[in-house]
Amino acid sequence: MFVKVCGITTPEMLDVCVDASVDAVGVVFAPRSVRYIEPGDARMLGERLPRSVEFVGVFQDAPTDTVLEAAHVAGLTTVQLHGVVEPGGIEAAEAAGLRVIRALGAAEYAAGAAHDSLLPAVRLLLDGPDPGSGEAADPASLLSRPPERSWLLAGGLTPDNVAERIRAYSPYGVDVSSGVESSRGVKSEDLIRAFVAAACSA
Repeated sequence: MFVKVCGITTPEMLDVCVDASVDAVGVVFAPRSVRYIEPGDARMLGERLPRSVEFVGVFQDAPTDTVLEAAHVAGLTTVQLHGVVEPGGIEAAEAAGLRVIRALGAAEYAAGAAHDSLLPAVRLLLDGPDPGSGEAADPASLLSRPPERSWLLAGGLTPDNVAERIRAYSPYGVDVSSGVESSRGVKSEDLIRAFVAAACSA
């Protein structure tokens, strides 16, 4: 099971993620987020990561130039794109050597959002209606139209429910942020370790 922990802002919690054997660590470049981090500060985190761990930057409604510049400064391996993506933005990211995760609300996906034209290497992330809020993805939407490509489940996941949801929806991976926080924006070592253990035992 592929496990991504998102919203990392400190070297201490990044080191916990690595020690817990996560597959990807995410940093947030959406300025309105409580988990926002500057690309230069993110680079100092990314330099601590082993090459086996994906370093993912999360963007919301960001112009392609902004995504590419932040990715370069931060040293990202992967960009996760929420909201509006400019035409050609995914292709530009891939041409720059970046992996791409396209994030959509589960209900948006089930309603037939424009995702069928995504490039083959692009992974989907299906989220709740308000990313980062901890609000769960709509179960009916996840079951009505299961993706035919690799996809990650996000939205409302916690150490207590992640195994059950993996069994119910069969994603290839899971993504968590608020579900491993002791308070809003503050990650918990115990919750990170418990989440990874639960996800990998599902």
